[in-house]
Amino acid sequence: MIGNRIVAMASDARQEFRRGTIILAVLSALRREQHGYPLRKMLAGHGLEVDEGTLYPLLKRLEGKGILKGRWGKSAGRVRRVYSLSPRGTAYLGLLTREWKHSNAMLEGLLEEARPRE
Repeated sequence: MIGNRIVAMASDARQEFRRGTIILAVLSALRREQHGYPLRKMLAGHGLEVDEGTLYPLLKRLEGKGILKGRWGKSAGRVRRVYSLSPRGTAYLGLLTREWKHSNAMLEGLLEEARPRE
C-alpha cells in the first residue's frame, strides 16, 4: 500500500512536470490563432487543465517577450484578445520541442534500463 506521504510527493512531482510542460503545450496550441477561452478548452481536452489565473498572465508574459503576437479581434460578437505564434515563437517552439523529445528519450531509456527483468 502506498503511504499518504508518497502520494503527496507524487502530487508535488506532477505539479513540477506540469509547470515544465505548460509553455510547450500553449505554444503548440497557438500554432492556430485563438483567444484564451478556446485555448483553455483545447488544453483541457488533452488533459491539461489550466485556470485563468495561470493562462492569461502566461499569455501576456509570452507576448511581452515577443514569443506570441496578440491583437484585438471580434469573436462571437465580442472583442477579445487573440493570440498566435510570432516568428520568434515558432523558432522557440521548435527548440522546446526538440528539447522535450531529447529529454523524453533520455528518461525512457533510464526507465527501461531500471525496469526489473523477469
